[in-house]
Amino acid sequence: MRILIVYYSTYGHVHKMAEAVAEGVARIDGAEAALRRVPETLPEKVLEQMGAVEAQQAISHVPVCTVDELAAADAVIFGTPTRFGNMCGQMRQFLDATGGLWAKGALVGKVGSVFTSSATQHGGQESTLLSFHISLLHHGFVIVGLPYAFQGQMRIDEVTGGSPYGASTIAGGSGERMPSENELDAARFQGEHVAGIASRLKD
Repeated sequence: MRILIVYYSTYGHVHKMAEAVAEGVARIDGAEAALRRVPETLPEKVLEQMGAVEAQQAISHVPVCTVDELAAADAVIFGTPTRFGNMCGQMRQFLDATGGLWAKGALVGKVGSVFTSSATQHGGQESTLLSFHISLLHHGFVIVGLPYAFQGQMRIDEVTGGSPYGASTIAGGSGERMPSENELDAARFQGEHVAGIASRLKD
């Protein structure tokens, strides 16, 4: 069973969450996680001005996803940073190229899930996850979130991401904060949860 983890990461926060999601997927017997990046749309010069070149180079070993790979997967878990309460432009452009799959109903019945990152605690994480679900519903995905069975999202002793809609992390205004262990645990739980549901649907 193939679980595709498709994401965009500017400074490495979403990439780190994606790796944790893959660890969770691996907890389900027979499930194989495949990490994929969506194509970059920003010119090199802009990435340099953003200070993102080094972080991009660090994840350059992750293959770039093609839309056809979505159809071959049993489940797809998407990761995107938040951009004004929505998915990033790179992810939007990638999804906008899936019209052919939509026309064939190629993704109907597959499990779909989303995780995200934002600079601030209330920077639009939940709206990003929920608005992303709209695209998944149009494709016929069976949407899976992060249930309260993951007790880490009940914590009030620390600032942390995570909601019923999906795992998330808080990066800080300058990207100085990497995902906490609780946020990584949420990503692992989500990966395992998605893979478990996909396995039951496949059976």
